[in-house]
Amino acid sequence: MHLVGMMDSPYVRRVAITMRLLGVAHSHDQVSVFRHMDRFRAINPVIKAPTLALDDGTVMMDSTLIIELLEAQASPRSLMPAALAQKAQALSLIGFALAGCEKAIQIEYERKRPEALRYAPWLERVQAQADAAFAHLDRAAGAARPWLVGETMTQADVTLACVWAYAQLVTPDVAPAARYAAIAAHAARCEALPAFRETPLA
Repeated sequence: MHLVGMMDSPYVRRVAITMRLLGVAHSHDQVSVFRHMDRFRAINPVIKAPTLALDDGTVMMDSTLIIELLEAQASPRSLMPAALAQKAQALSLIGFALAGCEKAIQIEYERKRPEALRYAPWLERVQAQADAAFAHLDRAAGAARPWLVGETMTQADVTLACVWAYAQLVTPDVAPAARYAAIAAHAARCEALPAFRETPLA
């Protein structure tokens, strides 16, 4: 398996950390979708990160779909709870984390537009959505015992930590650490683990 994409993407990083935690052998090529477009296009014509190239030539994209394949390959090892209720809880938290990430990215790109072209009502709406997502996640992180879904780290913990690191690097004002102290503390615990330290954000 060959993972393609820059580690400053929270989506690439969550896949890379998942591969380490599940013990999936792979190579990784940090190719930028912006600076190395031609090189990336030769691997995946859609130029989307992360991309996972399988040994048989199959090309996969979208971090959630890639992680689904990794889970199947690594079975019985898993970062998802076996019990249905806990699995639903983990998937719910992953959804909130990915939504928060999406909103942070939308704000980042809107801010890159010339100021005269920015649409304030849109930014306000997206910020409100980000606030709702991170507030929900902060409550979950505050109730972690010790992880978000019970006593074992799950994909929910991995995804939240990756999203949080990205938000703090790129748009720290969107999700202030002082406001979401429980997420900050929980993410710090994750970042102290070898799989995270060996897979730095940038």
